[in-house]
Amino acid sequence: MTAVALAALLAVAGCQPGKDGERGRSEEGGTPGSGRPSGPALSAVASLTVKGRAPRTGYERSAFGSPWVDTDDNGCGTRDDILKRDLAKVRFRDGHCLVVSGTLDDDPYTGRSVRFVRGHSKVDIDHVVALSDAWQKGAREWDREKRVAFANDPLNLIAVDSAANRGKGDGDAATWLPPNKGYRCDYVAHQVAVKKKYGVWVTRAEKDAMTRVLDRCPDTALPARGGR
Repeated sequence: MTAVALAALLAVAGCQPGKDGERGRSEEGGTPGSGRPSGPALSAVASLTVKGRAPRTGYERSAFGSPWVDTDDNGCGTRDDILKRDLAKVRFRDGHCLVVSGTLDDDPYTGRSVRFVRGHSKVDIDHVVALSDAWQKGAREWDREKRVAFANDPLNLIAVDSAANRGKGDGDAATWLPPNKGYRCDYVAHQVAVKKKYGVWVTRAEKDAMTRVLDRCPDTALPARGGR
């Protein structure tokens, strides 16, 4: 679903677009939304389909294509695209594409500054909605093209502290939230946007958890594209 179509769908549901730069605030110290706002995230939660979690049977990373392919034909793999987007003081090996170092200022999951050095990095590129989670909630039935698009969509990707990311595993909002409470509204809004865009369903516990977080920051915008 394109950003335009997503915005139109939200309008039909009674969601009003936010202004560029609008930020959600929460009692937990809510932080800025990311990307271009297209409607309140809390309203969008209600539109997500609720089903039970399907078995993980058959899941392999390769089902979503080779890691970090160049889906936008800019000559760079997706991983380097996200590193360029999210890191500061970026240095390249080849002048424009292969990121060799940089700094993740104010890591969204921990709030700390993390140094990236290629081959010795403490920075991961996280799928905000984990591939395994998506597999168990609809992606098993997708064609390969849609899975590759999902795995490389900037809306679903973010550079984060590697230890925090590995602690998350394939958890959803019911089982894992960022230790950095100030980022939770934005994090859940991203999950809602991704699941809505691709038709990934949620469990009842997951939907309840999303609602609890966003109830504290009801003006948090629903991001329509990648960006921090």
